[in-house]
Amino acid sequence: MLAEIRSLNEECGVVGVWGHPDAAQLAYYGLHSLQHRGQEGAGIVVTDGEQMSISKGEGLVTEIFTAEKMQALSGTGKAAIGHVRYTTAGGGGYQNVQPFLFNSHTGGLALAHNGNIVNANQLKAQLEGQGSIFQTTSDTEVLAHLIKRSGYSDVRDSVKNSLSMLKGAYAFVIMTENQMIMARDPHGFRPLSLGKLGDAYFAASETCALDIVGAEFIRDIEPGELVVINDEGISSEYFSLSSQQAMCTMEYVYFSRPDSNIDGINVHTARKNLGKQMALEARIEADVVTGVPDSSISAAIGYAEAAGIPYEMGLIKNRYVGRTFIQPSQSLREQGVKMKLSPVRGVVEGKRVIMVDDSIVRGTTSRRIVGMLKDAGAKEVHVVISSPPIKNPCFYGIDTSKKEELIANSKSVEEIREIIGADSLTFLSVEGMVEAIGRPFPGETRGSCLACFTGNYPTEIFEYEREKTKC
Repeated sequence: MLAEIRSLNEECGVVGVWGHPDAAQLAYYGLHSLQHRGQEGAGIVVTDGEQMSISKGEGLVTEIFTAEKMQALSGTGKAAIGHVRYTTAGGGGYQNVQPFLFNSHTGGLALAHNGNIVNANQLKAQLEGQGSIFQTTSDTEVLAHLIKRSGYSDVRDSVKNSLSMLKGAYAFVIMTENQMIMARDPHGFRPLSLGKLGDAYFAASETCALDIVGAEFIRDIEPGELVVINDEGISSEYFSLSSQQAMCTMEYVYFSRPDSNIDGINVHTARKNLGKQMALEARIEADVVTGVPDSSISAAIGYAEAAGIPYEMGLIKNRYVGRTFIQPSQSLREQGVKMKLSPVRGVVEGKRVIMVDDSIVRGTTSRRIVGMLKDAGAKEVHVVISSPPIKNPCFYGIDTSKKEELIANSKSVEEIREIIGADSLTFLSVEGMVEAIGRPFPGETRGSCLACFTGNYPTEIFEYEREKTKC
């Protein structure tokens, strides 16, 4: 995916393993399969039932967990939690790499978080006023302080009470020396699945992680649900209920791996349906359809099938470009597109090309790709986007630009077309996207979050968070 270039990134992914002698190794494999959800840092915490230990660092999973580190972790515990991170709220740095591990006289507490807590600064100010000292700038640490200050003797009760104070998006995996706790926010913004491997349990942000370790999918953790696993078994209860469930639509459009099932919907199938819907909404005369690797391939195949136009690999992704090439400056961002993608001249030369992509954020990437296709001899380039225009920032764990930097926030479709140099530009309608994915509108059972497209946020957005959040 071109997430590093486009500034459209998922914040992180989490895994949890309970009751397996190779828990650390399973966590490693799970994190490796979730690497697309975060490339800036990763960590694993293990417990043997009496004490917990941690290993983490900045970089990719394979860079951090060398053979020596994995050998040191292996066999040290029966349970583990892990995390891969992409920086949004709170900033980067080693101190913000999760999982976080806290030790006190009552025992250890480790936690990993996918999402963004929109009232974190308000809670942090209250906690600091009560004497808390924060070690990181991450919103995730707020939960640890709330748990320790709750006053309940049972960790389960402490977690339930603390979660009720949080606003926003979260999928938490929490571990003490003798139990693992999983929870999703009442709206269900972020996914979290549970599987079983023999007598062991395995939880992860996406089912592709379950598949990679051979775990059998049991079910999704429900919005507002708290699941506790220990040596006595598994138990569940609801700490909060919401009438407005809102799974992030971009999980289906862009972020999740095609082989994952998110809340019972296969991502590849959803994206293929998005492409088919686009073919109904955008009837274009062309010779060939191509998709921008990797997240748009499924949609491009669906478009080609429905439109009766051949699908071809008109763009090739270079998978051996190091992360050092992806820099925050505009000039290097544009160079990064050239380094990452190459047009196939033999496919596009002299052809009318339909280029299917999943989204346009700044427009930089689209402009460069259209230019490359035309430089390779494409006679026409028609850009088809398998989602509506992104006009609003996300406060729930996606690193979109500030509102002023979202090209669709200030430009019309025709203006964007001129900027990217396409012969035509078509976005999928909101109604078409909802129908293609198969999740209802916000407010309905199993509803969707469409805030980045419509500006209608399912939760209160605190004004201070609007100012400081990088997205």
